Amino acid sequence: SYQVTALVKGEILDAPFEEGDQVEKGDVLYQIDASDVQNSIERAEISVEQARLSYQNALDSKEDAAENTDVKASDTGVIQKLYYEAGDNVTAGSPIADIIDRDTMKLTIPFHSADAAGFYVGPRATVTVDGTAETLQGTVDSISPVDQAGTGGTLVRELTITVSNPGALSDQNTGTASVGGADCAGTGTFAYAAQSTVTAKASGKLESLTVSEGDRVTKDQIIGAFEATDMESQIKNAELSLRSAELSLQSTKDQLENYTITSPISGTVIEKNYKAGDNLDTSAAAAGYLAVIYDMSSLSFTMNIDELYIGQIEVGQEVRITADALEGQEFTGHVSKININGTTMNGVTTYPVTVEIDNPGELLPGMNVSAEILVEHAEHVLSVPVEMVGRGNVVQVLPADAYDKDGNPDYSRLVETPVELGRNDEEYIEILSGLSEGDTVVYKMSQTSLIEQMMGGMAQSGGGAATVVVTEP
Repeated sequence: SYQVTALVKGEILDAPFEEGDQVEKGDVLYQIDASDVQNSIERAEISVEQARLSYQNALDSKEDAAENTDVKASDTGVIQKLYYEAGDNVTAGSPIADIIDRDTMKLTIPFHSADAAGFYVGPRATVTVDGTAETLQGTVDSISPVDQAGTGGTLVRELTITVSNPGALSDQNTGTASVGGADCAGTGTFAYAAQSTVTAKASGKLESLTVSEGDRVTKDQIIGAFEATDMESQIKNAELSLRSAELSLQSTKDQLENYTITSPISGTVIEKNYKAGDNLDTSAAAAGYLAVIYDMSSLSFTMNIDELYIGQIEVGQEVRITADALEGQEFTGHVSKININGTTMNGVTTYPVTVEIDNPGELLPGMNVSAEILVEHAEHVLSVPVEMVGRGNVVQVLPADAYDKDGNPDYSRLVETPVELGRNDEEYIEILSGLSEGDTVVYKMSQTSLIEQMMGGMAQSGGGAATVVVTEP
């Protein structure tokens, strides 16, 4: 049997089974909303990618550590923002400064394809700023090689025109332009000629920073420097960070498996306590099971064996079973496990022995059963009823010639004969020596009723019932 529990909480999206259904091992029982953990997986994947880039940067920078200690301007322009100060510790890949070139602006604007076909890079262009009607002179910087659909379905090509910023233009302004007497086919938005971020190529202490916000710099100008460090240590740290991020990602992915609950066994659903639409809380789930599954293809029970007999019990021995609820039916089983962890009560120790029923038939879990373990089986042995053997292992034997001509026995001629005993069950006991098959044995009983009479039995082989002889009290 298996009690289905949950390790996570959330809304149950699907529970495609009902009580009484037969389920197979691996079948989905519950699907729980996993949107939170899926978001966590995405964040963990981003962290892994960042750590991988840092590790690769550390490897790439190993050959030229001196070069990476210098912080250089990525473009010509003005320092718009500084993220660190001299003396701060910086991680590889972190932004150090934003650079923007406000002196030069670029206007990307559409022209009719027929006009643009005759354009080339370099000619002068006249630019008109929307709102102010200010006219600026610029230069064709690039021409798109691909036609696009413009307003009204006409074909256009985009041109990028470079102009000097008179001081008031920003990336919020729009404008129009003409080239060689051909007017544009629409308006465009101004953009700064350069806008980039300087990032750290190495991790360590930012030893110097020679610029301030608002300072003008040129491309590749050195604006700071890192303290010289051991690149091997940086590579090792980057590698450890990557490994940590990968483990975190795997751990998060493993959590995702907990949102799909499958059956660990094949069996019959006997309880279903949650359904689709229910909100599952781990604290609430701890108070009860989501579902209970029984594998009723086989049944077993445990019986306690006295310490005097446990030494005779072995795994695999045959067991005969009866049930109070199924009168007249007998089942068979076998010993599947012997537990040596005994329990002592009132000076007697018993040991639990597990019995597996071979063919349960109509037996159901919870029924009461009685069982006998067959520790030994003997056939074709000389035996007598147990009650025929008296103290001292002797039997009363009536000689073959102790009968008169009418066949009546003369009990005065009884001979007390010692015998060697063997195995026995509740009815018969084995005679190893002292008797032969066909001997008549007699047992005297007290005179208390007509039922309590002297009875005799014929010793026989095969363990069958002896012939009973009724005698006078």
